[in-house]
Amino acid sequence: MKKAAHKPYIINSTTELHRLLDIAKPKHPLVSVINFEEIKCFEEETLRSVAYNFYCIAIKKNFEGKMKYGQQYYDFDEGVMTFFSPMQVVTTDIVPGLKLSGHWLVIHPDFIANYGLGKNIKKYGYFSYSVSEALHLSQDEEISITDIFKNIEKEYRSVIDHFSQDVIISQIELLLTYCNRYYNRQFITRKKVNRDLLGALEILLSDYFESELIQQAGLPGVKYLSDKLNVSPNYLSDMLRNLTGMSTKQHIDNHLIEKAKQILATTNRSVSEIAYGFGFDYPQSFNKLFKNKTSVTPLAYRQSFETQRPVT
Repeated sequence: MKKAAHKPYIINSTTELHRLLDIAKPKHPLVSVINFEEIKCFEEETLRSVAYNFYCIAIKKNFEGKMKYGQQYYDFDEGVMTFFSPMQVVTTDIVPGLKLSGHWLVIHPDFIANYGLGKNIKKYGYFSYSVSEALHLSQDEEISITDIFKNIEKEYRSVIDHFSQDVIISQIELLLTYCNRYYNRQFITRKKVNRDLLGALEILLSDYFESELIQQAGLPGVKYLSDKLNVSPNYLSDMLRNLTGMSTKQHIDNHLIEKAKQILATTNRSVSEIAYGFGFDYPQSFNKLFKNKTSVTPLAYRQSFETQRPVT
């Protein structure tokens, strides 16, 4: 019999997190900076799978031991950053004697709710990346990131006044901007790996549109493709934008248009039939997409082939 999986243990507050880590109470109820060297790692079975009800940004380095997220073991010999959004489930397997250094920034959504960051933080796609898509820092990048963490920690441990929240949030925004830059660098330096992923995506899309799946299930979704490629949806789209200038959805649409052109040029199926075959609820939606991509309607495209056919 298959062993039942544990439900994730939900940690709702920074105070509860500090208690579980057996460290001093947080200086602020909605934000905290934790030094990894001070914490005791979870050993209780119920805490192997957790969901934090707040944002987590961590830089981990000088790792000794084994740590497992999901099905993958992870190496923290160099500076590595991970990002978790609220209620994202994290399953960790840690052996006794683990040693780790670095910082862990915990931000409750209420702390940033009345600031622009409260709305904009969802634009930072890496909060939805999987751990296997963590940010690997160069030595210089690690120094820059660590300096920002130290500035946040200094402000966090100072006497709270009317400016404390403004200063901390401005530092968090600076931290996230640097992470955007470094992820962009990582996409470039990992171009070989990413091109392999792009090639796999093109094959996957081609096979899908040539199979009966298109008739049975309609257009493939971004989640379907990312699951097949073993990456997170946001990472796949961000990687594709960096490499090709187009999102995953745009790649799907391009394959759809090429398949539609083939059908229009080689069969007598009506435009409505083609649209319904692709899973469109309304042919008008298919017509609009086709015209946006080709500058002509599906019917006009078909007629252009008819005028080119030799008279027999």
